[in-house]
Amino acid sequence: MYGHLVRKQHYHFPQMKTLLLLFLAHAAVCQIKELNPATVTTLTFSAEGEKAFANALVLFKKIDDKLSSGVKYDDLTAAEKKAYSAVDETNQDYWASIGDGCSWYCGEGPKKVTASSYLKAQGTNTYEAQNAHDFNYKNAWVEGVAGYGIGEFLEYSFSAAAPRVTEILIANGFVKSQTAWANNSRVKKLKMYVNNKPYAILNLKDERALQTFKVEPLGSANREDFEALQRKPDWTLKFEIMEVYKGLKYDDVVISELYFDGLDVHCFAKGTQIQMADKSTRNIEDLNVGDQISYFDFESQELKVTTIEKLESVVHHGLVTYQFESGLIITSTQDHPYHILKKGWASLKPDHSAQYEGFESIQKIEPGDLFITANGPERLTTITHLPGHQQTFTISKVSVGNNFIANGLVAGVETIQSVKSGVAAD
Repeated sequence: MYGHLVRKQHYHFPQMKTLLLLFLAHAAVCQIKELNPATVTTLTFSAEGEKAFANALVLFKKIDDKLSSGVKYDDLTAAEKKAYSAVDETNQDYWASIGDGCSWYCGEGPKKVTASSYLKAQGTNTYEAQNAHDFNYKNAWVEGVAGYGIGEFLEYSFSAAAPRVTEILIANGFVKSQTAWANNSRVKKLKMYVNNKPYAILNLKDERALQTFKVEPLGSANREDFEALQRKPDWTLKFEIMEVYKGLKYDDVVISELYFDGLDVHCFAKGTQIQMADKSTRNIEDLNVGDQISYFDFESQELKVTTIEKLESVVHHGLVTYQFESGLIITSTQDHPYHILKKGWASLKPDHSAQYEGFESIQKIEPGDLFITANGPERLTTITHLPGHQQTFTISKVSVGNNFIANGLVAGVETIQSVKSGVAAD
């Protein structure tokens, strides 16, 4: 009897060991937080949609040419105003996932995108890792192994100086058409790693949509000494396929886009005139902490004095220039808040402005808006998006008030909301 029990225990030990290992592996996975999409935006790309987009863009450019030739916005017909406002001037490509204007990528995006595998090119169609980060919904990364690609991954490398990531945006599946989306497999769960350490499991919905996931700020929070920051090592984000939704025809797993949004992107172009406390002006790049400048007190409707406590500077590309009826112009990033009559605070990218204290919920700037100045309103006529890179500057903290006077306009102080440093880099 005793010997029989020993033999039974010995016989079952390998099975028990396997079960124990599976239990431990499952427990380890369960310790990782799971994230669900914060937003899901349906994608409806089609040949008909692309044609309608092209026609609307042609009409928009004709109206824009009229405004550039001197026609006032108020003199446009109601139909022209509707057609002009219907087009996002920052997005002139039907397939673009982000527009041409300034975004989080104005600071610096990932240095490199790699994949564990990718499907071999078919004719002129490629499926390499870079397709998941080319800001074009028509292209896609497709893993290249037999079966459903469990364990295959995309990896993004960032420099230490890259702006912090707070949002992951994923177009799951082959979203260029409904047929391609349904026939190919999609990701159900992605395991996300920060510097090769498990961080979270992203639970994707089986929808032809752009899905966003909110994360604590990832990257370097200590950005005071930029030279020291540049000397720090690179860091990585990796996204590994854990589970899939099976396609109707193919086991190939597809991600059309996987890109980012976040903090640390803002500013004005060099040469912007800031009104000082004595009513003189000084170029924004020549300001110093401790300088006294003017700000507008909305309660008393008067200019008052505040002291600069913090300044920022970074290289951006894709800035925007606002031009007004009087000839006044100002160049800044799209998320910079300005005070506008009947709207209050507004920017060209209100969702990006939400990173700044006091600007979590503001309006969108549009041609025809009346910008507040100390000498009365200025009517916005045209918005121009600039190519190339520029050194930019801003005031990010003052002793009193939440604004300053830039080229005569009331501009918001861009104080980044207090956040944790996140997991990576620091």
